[in-house]
Amino acid sequence: MAKGRKNGLYRGISDELSALMRTGWANTEKLDPEPIEQAPYAARRRAALSARFPGERLVVPSGILKIRANDSHYPFRPYSGYVHLTGDQARDGALVLEPRPDGGHDAHCYQLPRDSRDSDEFWTGMTAELWMGRRRSLAESERVLDLPCRDIRTIAEDLRDTGVPTRVVRGHDPVIEAALTTDEDRDAELEEALCDLRLVKDAWEIGELRGAVDATVRGFTDVVRELSQAVATSERWIEGTFFRRARVEGNDVGYGSICAAGEHATIMHWVRNDGPVRPGDLLLLDAGVEARTLYTADVTRTLPVSGTFTPLQREIYDAVYEAQEAGMAAVKPGAHYRDFHEAAQRSLTGRLVEWGFIEGPAERAYDLCLQRRFTMAGTGHMLGLDVHDCAQARSEGYVDGVLEPGMVLTVEPGLYFQPDDLTVPEEWRGIGVRIEDDLLVTADGYENLSAGLPRSSDEVEAWMREFAG
Repeated sequence: MAKGRKNGLYRGISDELSALMRTGWANTEKLDPEPIEQAPYAARRRAALSARFPGERLVVPSGILKIRANDSHYPFRPYSGYVHLTGDQARDGALVLEPRPDGGHDAHCYQLPRDSRDSDEFWTGMTAELWMGRRRSLAESERVLDLPCRDIRTIAEDLRDTGVPTRVVRGHDPVIEAALTTDEDRDAELEEALCDLRLVKDAWEIGELRGAVDATVRGFTDVVRELSQAVATSERWIEGTFFRRARVEGNDVGYGSICAAGEHATIMHWVRNDGPVRPGDLLLLDAGVEARTLYTADVTRTLPVSGTFTPLQREIYDAVYEAQEAGMAAVKPGAHYRDFHEAAQRSLTGRLVEWGFIEGPAERAYDLCLQRRFTMAGTGHMLGLDVHDCAQARSEGYVDGVLEPGMVLTVEPGLYFQPDDLTVPEEWRGIGVRIEDDLLVTADGYENLSAGLPRSSDEVEAWMREFAG
C-alpha cells in the first residue's frame, strides 16, 4: 500500500519499496582508520583555548549547508576555528569543551552520524547519505580525530544545564545558538581568542601553507602557458585554468580568483572575470590554492599579456616592486606589524609625489594619506586557514602588535589608476599593478614562501618567454 509521501516526480513511497531499500546493504564500517596527521596539534590548540576559559563551556560549531538557489547548496566549507581545533571538515558538527572541577576541559566532537539503513532517512531527501555520499560513523570519527564523538542530534539536550557559563561562536549554526542562552559580547571574546591562537602557526600548519603556495606557483605557470587561449576567449579561461590546478592539487581556490585584464586590474576585487584579454594590456592575477586541509595561499602577479612591458607599464611596475622590496625588508621578529605597510606606502607616496599626482613633500602627503587615491588598500594581512586570517583577533596582538616567528603574512603593495581619473595623464588611466607574496616570519627575518614565482620586471618577461604559448 502506498504511504502517500511525495518524492519528486514519484507519487510516493510504498511499503514494499521502503522494505526493499532497507535490506541487502553490506557493512562498510571501517574498523581501524588512521588518525589524521594534525590530531596531536589540534589537541595542543584545544589545551591552549581551555587555559583561557577555565570553568566555562565552549561551543564551536562547524557550520551547516547554505542554499545557493532553491534546493541546491553551496559547497560546504567548515568554520575555520572548528577546523583548527579538530582537523575535521564535516558539516553539522560542533566541538564542545566541557569544564572540569580542576579548571581544565573535556573535549567532545559532536557529529552527524551515518543514516540508519533501518529507516528511509538514508535515501530520501537531498541531504541524505545516499544522495550526498558516505559519512563517517561516530566510532570512525573518534579514531580519525582522536576525540570522543557524540550524535549532534542530542546536543541541545546535552547542553541544557543552564548552571554552566557557556560561550558559543555565533553565525554558523542557528539551531545550536537557539539551544543556548549566552551573552553576545562574551561570545565575541571566544571568537577573538580563537583568532589570537591562530596568529602563530605551528610546524604542521607551515608545511600545509608551503604546499598550498607551491601548488599556486604551478597554477600561475599554467596560466602563462595558456595565455594565448585567454586572448582568444576571455578572463574566464584564466579563471578556469587556475581552478583546475586548485582542484587537482588542493581542495579549491582559497577565495574568488581575481583574473583582471586591462582596466579591470584597477578594481581591487574583480571576480566576474568575464572581460577580454588583449595584447598590450596587463593581466593582474590574484589567486591562491586552498590545500585539502583548507590552508590557503594568496599570491598576485601582474603580467604583460604580450610578454613585454611597455615603458610606462614597466615604470609603474618597478615602482610597485621597489615598494614591495621596502615592505618585505621590514618583516622580522620584533618589528611592529604595521612597519611593512608603512615602508611600502612611503615608497609609493614618494613616487606619486615625484610623478606630480599628489602634492608633496612626501612626508606630508603620507601623513595626510593622499596616496590612498592610488594605493587604495593596506599592504598585507595574516594568512592561514582564511585568506584574511585571524580577522577577529585583538588589535594589540595583530595590527597593533609585533611580529613573531611562525606568523605568515602577505606583502602586497599596488598602484591603481582608474580609467576615469582625470588627475593623471590619459596614458596612465586604466593601469593597475599589484605584486603579492606570502612571507613566513623566521627567527632572523623572513622566508618568501612564494619565491618560486619571478617578481622583477626582467624576471617576469623572461619567465613569460619560457612558458607563454
